[in-house]
Amino acid sequence: MRLDLKCHVFIDFDGTIAPVDTTDLLLERFADPSWMAIEEQWKSGEIGSRECLVRQLDLVRATPAEFDDFVARIDIDPEFPGFVDLCRAQGYPTTVVSDGLDRTVKAVLAKAGLDHLSIYANHLAWTGEDRWRLTFPNARSDCRALSGNCKCQFAEAAIGHVRILVGDGRSDYCVAEQADLVLAKGALARHCREKDLPHFAFTTFAEATALLAGWLEENARSSATGAQRDD
Repeated sequence: MRLDLKCHVFIDFDGTIAPVDTTDLLLERFADPSWMAIEEQWKSGEIGSRECLVRQLDLVRATPAEFDDFVARIDIDPEFPGFVDLCRAQGYPTTVVSDGLDRTVKAVLAKAGLDHLSIYANHLAWTGEDRWRLTFPNARSDCRALSGNCKCQFAEAAIGHVRILVGDGRSDYCVAEQADLVLAKGALARHCREKDLPHFAFTTFAEATALLAGWLEENARSSATGAQRDD
């Protein structure tokens, strides 16, 4: 059943669409081990994700061919296309919002036949030989998490829509407070429990799809009941 409800779905990439953190995989493969000390500074709150990512990516040594060959081996959750199909059947815009690397996100989704999705992420540019530079086209100076890609701005722009967030980590914390429906896994699920934020917990997109379908059915029943009462 197609529900007459305007929704916009925002989906995190690393740890959510891709079950692993793809940036960490790249750092483990191509960066000096000192990237891990920078990671600990970020986890402890000493630095924001923008500074963390810039310093870490400066340690990467990989040619574009090496980078792309490594990324080509990364897979997404096999049930994610089914989730996209459900959203498309309902007519819901679906946007991938990632605090990771656009080169990685676009390549992995293209391999899965999902390059039609709107994607917002940090921009990774090759500067020659085996060096890279990271820029932040979607950063905001007032971002509480100091994220490279401030996800709240996309939710705020979805005026007149029910905002649905699907995520797993720290870059999703702020936007989870604005969303009307949160499907959460990993650290985001723990954060929602600690902050008493309404959410549905999931571990795979098979579960996320079932949760969203159930939520839609419940809303459809509620709307039908309300219409009968009005009659």
